[in-house]
Amino acid sequence: MWDPAAYLRYDDERGRAFHDLVARVRARRPRAVVDLGCGPGTLTATLAARWPGARVTGLDSSAEMIDRAAALGAPVDFAVGDVRDWRPAADVDVLVSNAVLQWVPEHRELLTRWAAGLPAGAWLAVGVPGNFDAPSHRALRAVAGEGPWAAELNPLVRGAPVDDAVGFATLLTGAGCAVDAWETVYVHLLPAPAEADHPVLTWMEGTALRPVRAALDAARWADFRTALGARLAAAYPVRRGQVSFPFRRVFVVARTGARIEENL
Repeated sequence: MWDPAAYLRYDDERGRAFHDLVARVRARRPRAVVDLGCGPGTLTATLAARWPGARVTGLDSSAEMIDRAAALGAPVDFAVGDVRDWRPAADVDVLVSNAVLQWVPEHRELLTRWAAGLPAGAWLAVGVPGNFDAPSHRALRAVAGEGPWAAELNPLVRGAPVDDAVGFATLLTGAGCAVDAWETVYVHLLPAPAEADHPVLTWMEGTALRPVRAALDAARWADFRTALGARLAAAYPVRRGQVSFPFRRVFVVARTGARIEENL
């Protein structure tokens, strides 16, 4: 289960990647815009503001996230759904999926299918975390593999589930798209109050630690959290009341087909 409040603790930092991604989408008058994995909807609402003439839809698998999104009152159709089941309608000129596909093992097949199903000249914008070899995730894998919970957690804690920018570019050029792919390392400066949990731990609770929390009872979760927090404190020391948290992300913006439509 997703917790919108935990996810939104660092909404400015998480939102920066979304804005950098969609800034490279140069559609002018799209008919329909879809945000797959829209989360709490705050970023999807910016798509409606950018393209007020478009029909904007936000889809997420979490009912809790969609409830939060619907409460915004934005001119967006929010719905619960699985990105694996989604098919593009004939008028979807912009498709955005940010920080979602790392959760979907078959995402390469999905990207190829979406590129084939979108109309010619449509824009496909995808961003994924690329930090799976960062100290945070190495600490997560180490703690998961060393404790009494190892048998349960090892299948849940993955290595790198996504390609780098070259891999995404290769995939989508092979699907007939014009591609712009890049990687960025954001250095997030996270406040670290003296009596609070380590900020990288609270960051991870909003995303990477979700399956771990779901697999453990309250007592073992508390033990796991303490062990991981100690590792993170060593890997990301507090200096002047904040922690420097480098975070690599991978982006690709693709345009389908060769025909350019006037309304795009």
